[in-house]
Formats: sequence, structure tokens, C-alpha cells
Amino acid sequence: MSTTDTTSGERAASHRRRLSWQSGSWTTSPAAFKLVGDALEVTAVEGSDAWRVTSYGFVHDDAHALIAPLETDQAVEVTFEAAFEQQFDQAGVFLRVDDEVWVKAGVEYVDGELQLGAVVTHHYSDWSSGPVPEWQGKTLTVRVSRSGDAVTIRARAEDGPYRLVRVAWLDPEARVDAGPFLCAPSRAGLTVRFLSWTVSDADAALH
Repeated sequence: MSTTDTTSGERAASHRRRLSWQSGSWTTSPAAFKLVGDALEVTAVEGSDAWRVTSYGFVHDDAHALIAPLETDQAVEVTFEAAFEQQFDQAGVFLRVDDEVWVKAGVEYVDGELQLGAVVTHHYSDWSSGPVPEWQGKTLTVRVSRSGDAVTIRARAEDGPYRLVRVAWLDPEARVDAGPFLCAPSRAGLTVRFLSWTVSDADAALH
């Protein structure tokens, strides 16, 4: 969780392609969204979330994810900022195969502190996270690289080094859609300002 990588995620910069916000489609429509210059401001619906069964016993499948196709050997990167201040406020990158196979990666406000982590779901969800209180109030970037049977999740604050968050298995033959997401499981009014959404070559190596 605390591994730092100063170069991965930057090697493919010359092949980076910025996606327009109009190039994706919503998995579930948010409460509101609008363009502000080049940014997209999105407000979540109260109670929105993504989780399947494990520990809690419920299924939630109404996260607001703006997704477009992501091929093998590609990486998706999303930069955003928000005032995360209520329990389970969250945003980042969402990868979706179907309603039972998906990954969400990013930051989440839990028990009074910002956490960096991921939920990986293959019919049942798991959750890994670690505290990043120093990231509160900063511009954040989440990068998910798809190569072979793996997705590699990295993130950073501002222009700092990328941290390795998670390596997870994903069927290399699966059709995957990916893009920015947000959820507000416990309140109304969470607004996230997404600054960019890009696709580039997958990272050349894990280390």
C-alpha cells in the first residue's frame, strides 16, 4: 500500500490521449453535472454506492461512473478534487465488466480520515485501504493500468510520486469499460470536480 513509484505512470505520457467528457456514458445518472471550462463538476445522489454482499450482506450497484472502452495494454487516468468530509464520500476510477465483475479505485472518507484504496469484485467484493490524511484538499490522480491478466492501480497527490495501491487479477479476454466515478453513500451534496480523463499505453512494468 505504501510502495512509491516515481516513474510508472509517466513512461507512457507521450502516447496519452485526453478523452472528452462526452465520450463516456453513465452507469447511473448523477444528481447533476455540468462543464466548467475543461472540467466536469458532478454531484452524487445520496445513497449511491457500489458493493456486493461481503460482510454487509447487501448489493449496491448505483455508483455514478462515466465509462468508455478500455483495451488490454491501455491505462486510464483520472484527476480530480473535492471536499471529502462525510462518511464514505468517494471518487476515483471505475472499471466495469458487468454488474458482478468490477473494480473501483480511489479515495474514500472513512471514520474522519481520507483513505486510499480499492474494491475488487468478482461476484463478491473485497476492500483494501490505507490512510492518506495528508492528501485532504489536494488535487488527486488515480491511474489504472491493464496488462495481460492484471490491473495495476496507482495514485498520487498533486505532482508527487505515484503510490502502488493494488495489483488485481482481471480476465484478459474481458470487455472492460472504465472512467471516473463518485459515490455518496451517506449524504446528499457531494460534488467532485474532475479535471481530466486520459487513456495511454499500459505501464511497462510493475516496478
